[in-house]
Amino acid sequence: MSDPLHPHGANPEHLREPGWAVYGPSRRSLLKGAAALATPLALGGLARAQEQGATAEQPADLPTLKIGLIGCGGRGTGAAWQALHAEDGSVVLWAMGDAFEDRLEGSRSYLETALAEEGHAARMDVAPERRFVGFEAFKQVIDSGVDVVLLTSVPAFRPAHLTYAVERGVHVFCEKPMAVDVPGIHQVRAACEVARTKGLSLVSGFCWRYNAMHRATFERIHAGAIGDVQAMYTNYYTGVLGNRNREEGWSDTEWQLRNWHHFSWLSGDHIVEQAIHSIDKQSWAFGDEPPERAIAIGGCQTRSGPQKGNTFDHFGVVYEYSGGRRAFMLARQWPNSYGENNDFLYGSAGRATIENWTPYHEIVGPGNWRWEYEGEGNDMYQQEHDELFASIRAGTPMNDGDWMTTSNLLAIMGREAAYSGRAITWDELLASTKRLGPPGMESGVIEWGDLAAGDDPEAGKYEFA
Repeated sequence: MSDPLHPHGANPEHLREPGWAVYGPSRRSLLKGAAALATPLALGGLARAQEQGATAEQPADLPTLKIGLIGCGGRGTGAAWQALHAEDGSVVLWAMGDAFEDRLEGSRSYLETALAEEGHAARMDVAPERRFVGFEAFKQVIDSGVDVVLLTSVPAFRPAHLTYAVERGVHVFCEKPMAVDVPGIHQVRAACEVARTKGLSLVSGFCWRYNAMHRATFERIHAGAIGDVQAMYTNYYTGVLGNRNREEGWSDTEWQLRNWHHFSWLSGDHIVEQAIHSIDKQSWAFGDEPPERAIAIGGCQTRSGPQKGNTFDHFGVVYEYSGGRRAFMLARQWPNSYGENNDFLYGSAGRATIENWTPYHEIVGPGNWRWEYEGEGNDMYQQEHDELFASIRAGTPMNDGDWMTTSNLLAIMGREAAYSGRAITWDELLASTKRLGPPGMESGVIEWGDLAAGDDPEAGKYEFA
């Protein structure tokens, strides 16, 4: 299992990037810092509880919120850890589900040990009858009596999981991406509306929007510090994620699920699974306004052999916005190569630079006016959960649905433009009926056994529909 406190996965090249510890702290520092990173709203609730004689482990006026975890890989384990530290003792992990028992047990063992080490063993209460395995596990977790569910499974199943959760009236943390195809996004958008009408909180896994440094920088950009944003260049260069060889006895379905990063129907390709973070910041910069069209290139030049799958290892996309504005996104997953994850914005009156891994945030405005972020950072992964649980406690639901699905659509748009070689307009994208994966994806339940992976996409032959 990958290190759950490094949410981008087990990637040695990535973890060596300068400043990574700022966003993916060691387990020891995360244990010490969780309470300090709580939002003022959450801290206020705890302060009131303690004034009334509550203990730190179980505040008297805060009923325990039961958490369910669906998807027990590294990211799911990290999300569970953060959810269990969003408050001081008034939450408990109640149920867990995964397609594979070994992943569930690995996650459970890690969390039990880590929580016990810090004296919080009571926050783990996943009895054997609330450990569910298989494609139906998501329903069993949600129906086990949870108040909040963490959706961190393989991305292809997210639309079905989200739909079921909000139908059952459960608050949601929804990891990115929310879907791997346009029909999936339509399903997610419908679920977001159900959550809104039911007063449920729905927080996305687009963690950079919860980063204190980014929030301060984008607040100034949107206030006109560089004038009107005219262009943006963003990149995401890392090593390879999640390569696994096929083991004896694995069916096609199991092998693809265990090597899911490299099958487009499961991950959406790395532009949708990983570089979507950069695309989300692009959308943030442009006020979440959709582009008019996208043109892209891409391919695979560094991976081969049976574990290769059918995804690309590099993409380049030009997003064309109204008024001649442009955004340029480059992403690749190449071994033994230069790594970078930066964003550069150019406005009518200045420019901004965001170095995500350093970290460094600078704005240069008219007359060489210069601003550099000098405040404290935060653990953006923890912040997502702090704000989610604070909103639940306060009865003021959050809903990231509108902008999170727009960002997801932009990533799918770039992939489809690269796969097909076509210029794809926003209206054409929204009308797409192409659903990836085998029958049953809309329900979240498929069959084990033989499963064709699909051919490598080839521009000029791949059909965008």
